[in-house]
Amino acid sequence: MVYPARMEPKKLSSLYRDFADDVYPASLEITFRDAAGKATSFSYEKVEWTVDGVRRGLRYGENPDQPAALYRPVGGNLAIAGAGLATPEGALVTTAELLQFGKHPGKTNLTDVDSALAILRYLMATPACAIMKHNNPSGVAMASGIAEAYHEAYMADRVAAFGGAVVVNRELDAATAAEIAESYCEVVAAPEFGPGAFEALAAKKNLRVLRIPGMADLERYAPARNLDFRTLLDGGCVVQSSFASRIRSTDDLLPAETEHKGIRHAVSREPTAQELSDMLFGWAVECGVTSNSVIFVKDGKTLGIGAGEQDRVGVAMLARDKAYRKLEDRLFWQKHGVAWNESRDQAAKDAVAEVVRAARAGLGGSVMVSDAFFPFRDGIEVGLDEGASAVLQPGGAMRDWDVIDACNERGAAMKFTGQRCFRH
Repeated sequence: MVYPARMEPKKLSSLYRDFADDVYPASLEITFRDAAGKATSFSYEKVEWTVDGVRRGLRYGENPDQPAALYRPVGGNLAIAGAGLATPEGALVTTAELLQFGKHPGKTNLTDVDSALAILRYLMATPACAIMKHNNPSGVAMASGIAEAYHEAYMADRVAAFGGAVVVNRELDAATAAEIAESYCEVVAAPEFGPGAFEALAAKKNLRVLRIPGMADLERYAPARNLDFRTLLDGGCVVQSSFASRIRSTDDLLPAETEHKGIRHAVSREPTAQELSDMLFGWAVECGVTSNSVIFVKDGKTLGIGAGEQDRVGVAMLARDKAYRKLEDRLFWQKHGVAWNESRDQAAKDAVAEVVRAARAGLGGSVMVSDAFFPFRDGIEVGLDEGASAVLQPGGAMRDWDVIDACNERGAAMKFTGQRCFRH
């Protein structure tokens, strides 16, 4: 085993300005062989951009001392177990146009955009915006127009949106671009930029602006699967087909019912039209959140996103608590023009907190969405106690009957997806 040579420490501030070494080749080929020795190959070429006269690929990987490269698939399509994978035609991030200002992108810039597209591919019927931070959404919203969608996605969590990636699924207009430019973000991506939009963003030094024309056809990627590679510490590799949601319409939702000791348990109340709409929206978002995860959504926007916890009741509490904290910050900002965390006016903060408590953070009438089943009723009761009126979850737990009973006791609706959407 060869270990890297000891590196001399750099001045810390320079770490984020420099490039990591460009050690990856111009092309890559993956070959699979069956038992008879027949080979199937998938070829890639390295993606590079010219910025300020410098032709380079990725600036660096997840951290400045990790070299990285982005490769675009070329040539034929690959099929595994009879399932065709996404074709290179109409590619998204790998063929994005990096407009000529700012820095070369790093790995996290592009994976944040890609994670946003993985959510937006299920929301293309409506103008929508996803703001990503560390491959998780800080806020997602649908609306009648991009301006409102961006505003609601941003205000869902202003604090986490700092330094994030803003991705919209419609042409970005000048007024919305100007609003985006008022805050700090690393990346803005859109299928197209309307008159004056680029100019509104160009004043922001080092902002990466990506035009992704293929986003106009993003909906066709809803069922698409790719090869997902994860390397292990010893150099081994796990390969899987990537995730694709089976929930495309309300017809795909399953009744919340089960049998326990010979007795049928079923949720009594059917969801309203608005609850069904929020279920579809919430599942699209939930598929893009790191597990374990629970989220609350209402009226086509996220209220609280709990991600990456080890237990389901804990992540339900996290999502609930974030809904409270984020609404406190939003109302305080709107009223006083100061961030909640920066204010020392305790009386003003107490007044806003009381308003949020009285409103239960807007969670009344919300839909609670979970990426895996609730093993016990304690997790789902976190949301029901706050007034969540409907629940969407995969179902399939040993104690589904108890979770169903908890919904019936509160008059809440619930549907099953019949699919888990873990994301690690």
